[in-house]
Amino acid sequence: MKKRTKSTILVLIFLAGLLSTTTVSFAGQEGDALDGLKSVKAIFDFRLGDMKATALFLGAIHETYKGKDIAAVTEKPEFRVVFLGPAVKLITNKREGVSPEDHKVLDAIRDRISAMAKDGIKLEICLFAARLFNVDPTTVYSDIRQIENGVVSLIGYQAKGFSLVPLY
Repeated sequence: MKKRTKSTILVLIFLAGLLSTTTVSFAGQEGDALDGLKSVKAIFDFRLGDMKATALFLGAIHETYKGKDIAAVTEKPEFRVVFLGPAVKLITNKREGVSPEDHKVLDAIRDRISAMAKDGIKLEICLFAARLFNVDPTTVYSDIRQIENGVVSLIGYQAKGFSLVPLY
């Protein structure tokens, strides 16, 4: 119960920030966060294990990628999402023991991942985490690149100038 409460609070905080940014953007007052930038590069350290929070945050990442603020800086931002920790359990075709209601949420996650990949967001799964959480790599969605160690990806992309956005 504590995990769900913590996830719910994090989602609400994130959405409040996203909505306040969106409101400012629509008013034409982006602030200075993106001033002077020629490109936008972000790496999302995605570890959420709650499926509803995952669906929400993936939607927020995708909408941010396609948003007016980012488009004002660059036509083609570079976003990467690395799935680590319990998040690896939510990006697989394996659905044993999942309620019909949760099937809908997992379908929404799958569809969002597909749309994100189609739009150019690169997605990766940490196989080290997959082994820890007993996720068979053959069941991982095909839009997600399988890498041995997601932490190495996080280090590498940050060294290449990507901004780290932790989601856990």
